[in-house]
Amino acid sequence: MSEYKESKDNPLHRQFGVLSNTGYILKKIVQYQPSVLFLMMVGLVCQSVFSYFWGIFGKYVIDILEKEEGSAAEAKLLKLIAVAGTIAILLTLGNRISNAKTWYRFIFVRMNMITERIAKVLDLKYELLEKPDVLDVAERASQATGGNNNGVEGMMHLMSSLGESGLTVIVTFVAVTVLDPRLILVLIVLTVLQYIYMKHIIKVDKREVWDKLSHSWRSRNYMERVTQDFDYGKDIRLFGLSDFLTGKFNEINEQFIEKNDLHHKLWLRYNFVTAAAGLAIKASVYAALYFAVLQKEMSVGNFTMFLSFSMAFSGGLMNFLQRFGDYRRASLETDDFRSFIELDIEDDEKDCIPVPDCDSYEIEFKDVSYRYYKADKDALSHLNLKLKPGEKLAVVGLNGAGKTTMIKLLLRLYDPTGGQITLNGTDIRRFKRSDYYRLFAPVFQNVEIFAFLMSENIAMESHDKLDIDKTRNAAFKAGLEERVLSLVKGVDTPLTKIVEDDGVDLSGGEKQKLALAKALYKGAKIVVLDEPTSALDAIAEQALYERFDEMTGSRSAVYISHRLASTRFCDRIAMFEDGQLTECGSHDELMHKNGKYADMFNVQAQYYREHPGEGTDSQTESGVSAGA
Repeated sequence: MSEYKESKDNPLHRQFGVLSNTGYILKKIVQYQPSVLFLMMVGLVCQSVFSYFWGIFGKYVIDILEKEEGSAAEAKLLKLIAVAGTIAILLTLGNRISNAKTWYRFIFVRMNMITERIAKVLDLKYELLEKPDVLDVAERASQATGGNNNGVEGMMHLMSSLGESGLTVIVTFVAVTVLDPRLILVLIVLTVLQYIYMKHIIKVDKREVWDKLSHSWRSRNYMERVTQDFDYGKDIRLFGLSDFLTGKFNEINEQFIEKNDLHHKLWLRYNFVTAAAGLAIKASVYAALYFAVLQKEMSVGNFTMFLSFSMAFSGGLMNFLQRFGDYRRASLETDDFRSFIELDIEDDEKDCIPVPDCDSYEIEFKDVSYRYYKADKDALSHLNLKLKPGEKLAVVGLNGAGKTTMIKLLLRLYDPTGGQITLNGTDIRRFKRSDYYRLFAPVFQNVEIFAFLMSENIAMESHDKLDIDKTRNAAFKAGLEERVLSLVKGVDTPLTKIVEDDGVDLSGGEKQKLALAKALYKGAKIVVLDEPTSALDAIAEQALYERFDEMTGSRSAVYISHRLASTRFCDRIAMFEDGQLTECGSHDELMHKNGKYADMFNVQAQYYREHPGEGTDSQTESGVSAGA
């Protein structure tokens, strides 16, 4: 299975083996759908017996015709037909009922395993979500629960097929051995050789066709996406790209045709080999039966029965070998699922203490450093900073200065790689993350909208748990009153059209206001705004920050911006540069100091002073370029 070797490259990947994964899947079936085990047994027994049932029936029909005559033969034949017909109906019903009731139960088991995977993702520390090794394992776990008879669901389906083929091989092995032990060896050799050649064809097909088509698939998907994307439609039509794009499609299609020709040629060869092997198998079986008739005086009825057993053995063995290869592949994919679910992550929340219930909190960074995974240097270095109760702190600096890293440490999305952060004198690592998170109402630069009701997006709770009046008030205070009143369902309007047909899409400004409403609704003791208005000019940003400052009242607040004028109203301003805190004080203090902050402030401010008569568009462009 060299084609799956890449799944072993991740150091977090574990290999459990086919037997271990079989037991694991059976436990999951018992946990979520125990009745499916009985249905599987019924189906595999019925299908196995059916593969040689008519051979047994034929034997008894011929025996009756040879030994009985007249009315006696007719009576026995009618009785045999009635019994055989009843058995055939029962076998057919058993197999059909098993198939009809197992497939959706398998899906139910898989869906519960998807729930396990999602719960694991949600339970991971945020910091781990940025580590490539963890992301690789999580992605492979997702692929393993993707259905299409792969991964965990594939093991369930293939378990039934292997059981049916295995039972057929065991039963017919005994019968063929009684006929002629040498025939067993011949059938096994011919079947195994056929299987080996099939594996060779699969390997060549993958290497010469599908691996080399991967680039073409990406190109084709890209071209289909571009030609149907509304955003590209203007350029395609105005620049007359139709013939050019059609030519690109034709080039890609030529590669597909060439590789598909090779694909069909490979499998045509395999069909010739299997046809030859099939003829050899039948010739061997008939030869064995011929000698049995001559030497052991085998009856015509036994000839018919042993012929059926021999062909069922050969077919069952071939199917078992083919399905076992697929089963090993599904088992390797199940390794990916188990590797993620059983990811051994150190529990850093043992012996935690409750977060103190106080009117206000003081947070202090003590010689705090943080280095990203596999980075060459610290993103934040030896930070010493205190957020006092009720203080409004501005964190400013150019992009990449360390502002966002500092905020993620403050919110405990990351833990320091050096130093400590304290809450009222206690290291924040002593508290449970979920308890510590309740202290903060954050508004981030990228506003994520969930395909829920607007009220649920604001309250971050299900509709039956939220306070609808509080939700509406938060929306109005954040500036969404006009938008809410224009909607038939008000704050209970679904957002986006992903889930609900009557969902609405919000503009960029409305999304920012929704994020502010979310922070207002939570009403936490500490408010954090991490550049949520970066798309606005500095004047509009300052106005919004000052408005939100009025809403937060006496609560502590941290405002992050790369434009210095926006947060000059704050009690203190912390200036970051290249991962370090370079200056800290009020706006007037830092301007009087005439250091880096004053230089940057004057550079950014000149764009507004020099163009007093220009409009907002010019100011926005200048302000953004100055702060970028």
